[in-house]
Amino acid sequence: MAHFKNQRIGVFVDVQNMYYSAKNLYNAKVNFAQILKAAVADRSLIRAIAYVIKADVREEQNFFDALEKIGFEVKAKDLQVFAGGAKKGDWDIGLAMDTIELAPKLDTIVIVSGDGDYVPLLHHLRRALGCRIEVIAFGKSSSGVLKEECDLFTDMDLDRKRYLIFR
Repeated sequence: MAHFKNQRIGVFVDVQNMYYSAKNLYNAKVNFAQILKAAVADRSLIRAIAYVIKADVREEQNFFDALEKIGFEVKAKDLQVFAGGAKKGDWDIGLAMDTIELAPKLDTIVIVSGDGDYVPLLHHLRRALGCRIEVIAFGKSSSGVLKEECDLFTDMDLDRKRYLIFR
């Protein structure tokens, strides 16, 4: 797939989705630097946003700092704990709103997540806003519809050495 050098790129990373996919599939950590490199290729990066959930663990601040050093703007939200112990933390709406707001400044939107909840967003970004949509995720844990609906799907399962950090 030929990339166009003058394409303006926005990269939006659902960190929880990637973290749990890597952990559950491979018991490994995600190499977010390599994801950003692959997403941008030789195009012009306008914004790269990583959406994270704060769970108040000590190592997480180091992780957030590392994401910023790589070139991500980090948006953090607290994990919600409900009466009864249920926990919820997701950025689906925040990520969707950011892509819609930034779409006029972008040619291509790269969503780093395998979550099928983003399918209606893909439709909107393409139809209403005219953006090309790329998805980078683990094929094994990605929604089939999401894979079909994007313009380009990069399956991280096919190049695990590049996208994972085994400890």
